Amino acid sequence: MKYLVTGAAGFIGNHVSLSLLERGDYVVGFDNLNPYYSVALKQSRLNRLIGKANFHFEEGDLADQERLPQLFAKERFDAVINLAAQAGVRYSLTNPHAYVDSNLVGFVNVLEACRHHEVKHLTYASSSSVYGANTEMPFSVHHNVDHPLSLYAATKKANELMAHTYSHLYQLPTTGLRFFTVYGPWGRPDMALWLFTKAILAGESIDIFNNGQMRRDFTYIDDIVQGIIRVSDRIPSGNPDWSGNQPDPASSRAPYRIYNIGNNQPVELMHLIETLERNLGKTAVKNFLPMQPGDVPATFADVDDLTRDVGFKPSTPIELGVERFVRWYREYHKC
Repeated sequence: MKYLVTGAAGFIGNHVSLSLLERGDYVVGFDNLNPYYSVALKQSRLNRLIGKANFHFEEGDLADQERLPQLFAKERFDAVINLAAQAGVRYSLTNPHAYVDSNLVGFVNVLEACRHHEVKHLTYASSSSVYGANTEMPFSVHHNVDHPLSLYAATKKANELMAHTYSHLYQLPTTGLRFFTVYGPWGRPDMALWLFTKAILAGESIDIFNNGQMRRDFTYIDDIVQGIIRVSDRIPSGNPDWSGNQPDPASSRAPYRIYNIGNNQPVELMHLIETLERNLGKTAVKNFLPMQPGDVPATFADVDDLTRDVGFKPSTPIELGVERFVRWYREYHKC
């Protein structure tokens, strides 16, 4: 199989690319190496791929309307895994246009390239943030998600809608994956686990929002990767039981599916911090703050559909995941 993996220098895209290569697939990695966070970290991730047999890297921007058709015509991809996006809830409050360019313009360019070049399956990253103001737990793909609380969340919901349109109009098989708080080695510096680790080691205070009354369905990177690849291998077909009278948001008469990928076991934020403190051998200086705009107090993934359809359920406990992250962080930073 020949895959295009967008966001190959990113946290999830880098791990997915490695796993595909390890099983013998051919991977073209695509990334614009934007400076939202350390380009040096992105380059270090890429260095894990460059030089491997069956890997080729293309630097470019999804928002470049001419670039993707040229690449697709040359490479003739069997499948696409779109993990490139402008990430971050809080950043979307101050830099909204970055999300429009990457997550909306870029995504429609991916859809157009897939439909014009006979791609067998497009798998793409959505986000647990689409659940927004929903409070019924656990979050189910069968719930309505029409009340996002940030522009980032709105763009991810828009991706799902855009994908459905292409599945309906052009019979392009698409699967959207709602990721729940992904963490682990080679993670993002703007995520809580990295920020906390850096501050604790430096003896600086950590900001704890909503006065610590937060719960997250932290999901280890290896579980995310296995979920992505298993889903990508399963090309969706239309749901014959779908009804327009009672429309199911997770499926369609078109070849379209949505899945959650989460650990299905929310963790109290204070428990995460205590686990991190034990692994670092240092106590954090805690700065308790109110809830931030665009944030939600809890996430909890219902993964029944994922388990039923691809036979997989994330299971890495937070204690093991944090231990592995800390070990990697110390090795990477030599601290």
